Amino acid sequence: MVILPKVEPQNLSSYVGKSAAVLCHERFPTGNRAKLKRMVPTEPLPAAFYKFAFDNLPDDWDHFRLEWATIVAGIAIMAPSAHSHTAGLGRVLADCQYSENRFERLLAAEGEILCTLTLRLARFLAAKGRAIDWAQLATLLLAREERSDAIRMRIAKDYYRALKD
Repeated sequence: MVILPKVEPQNLSSYVGKSAAVLCHERFPTGNRAKLKRMVPTEPLPAAFYKFAFDNLPDDWDHFRLEWATIVAGIAIMAPSAHSHTAGLGRVLADCQYSENRFERLLAAEGEILCTLTLRLARFLAAKGRAIDWAQLATLLLAREERSDAIRMRIAKDYYRALKD
């Protein structure tokens, strides 16, 4: 049986945008942001995550704890400039000269490995000072089976088109 998040794509974009706005805001407690940056989604999560999740994530976030923890940690890592709804993941990665080997591993990954690679990607982009459309990456993280192929195809299409430009 495939479990899909209740969050529809347009609502997912809203949750991601809201989360990024909260995490990147100058008034968000720096200590909490630091805890979120350091958290490892496969290990026990800090209280700062639960406080953030209950205030900002969809009601069923706990069914996708690993994925939502990865999204929150990734945005916190990239704060203050983490999210831009116009910065497609594939294009940004191509523009930043993200290696094709790394890109291939990211697209092929699932589960915990995808979460680990997502956090590495967030650190890479933070070092470059580049924002991405976190809704696109969140869709990939939360996708199940048949939906994930379409998402991967779209990201790959943007990446390879940008390399040709």
